[in-house]
Amino acid sequence: MNQKSAVTKINNNGVLLVFSINNQKEPASLWSEFFPRSKMRWEWDETGDNRVGELWGLMKRLSDSRQVVYSKWYQGRATFFSRKLFVALLCLEQQNFESTAELSRNARDLLECLESDSPLSTKQLKKLTDLRGKDNEKFYNRGMKQLFSKFLIVAFGEVDDGAFPSLAVGATKHLYEDLWLEAQSMQPEAAQILVDRYLPAGSLFRKYLDKQRELAPNKGKDTLKDTLNVIASSKEFR
Repeated sequence: MNQKSAVTKINNNGVLLVFSINNQKEPASLWSEFFPRSKMRWEWDETGDNRVGELWGLMKRLSDSRQVVYSKWYQGRATFFSRKLFVALLCLEQQNFESTAELSRNARDLLECLESDSPLSTKQLKKLTDLRGKDNEKFYNRGMKQLFSKFLIVAFGEVDDGAFPSLAVGATKHLYEDLWLEAQSMQPEAAQILVDRYLPAGSLFRKYLDKQRELAPNKGKDTLKDTLNVIASSKEFR
């Protein structure tokens, strides 16, 4: 298990989770690729599986290697894309995405910060968008999920800003400007062929992608409910 072989496996599959979900073979993961006949155990004591920690370390090294693209895409889990598939997905998303008006208010604020300065840690980003605190956690998570689902942001390394390192995230157009420009010049038909190849109909990855598209908000819609919830959670209105 090394970085070179991991990149090869990600490129061959197009997309892989880092860790398997409930030891299932699908959706495919780096764990299932490296250890197809081994159950993954999360215990971190002396009886734990050292391979889990080794894979965690490999994940961190790959995250900002630029050889592959790291995201919190599938169900918010650590996900790696090949550069080729990520460009295709980004191309198709760009065809449907007209402006940030399609995003929720929180997602717009988060993206604006990341387009001004990337990458940023979770702590930094919450502070800049005034989404700190337990009451704002759900608004932060929803905004980030929307941005990850549209491939507008990526995860990129870690930042030491507390007791434990924090995941760093950034705007795709800045951290992967080459892929962003490549997606803009790619023909949607060619992009769809790649998506169909690596995310075939019926696969769990494809079902998730299609579901995210179905759940996409209507253009220009920023729900009153979300706005009122943000106001209600603000200290000034307590």
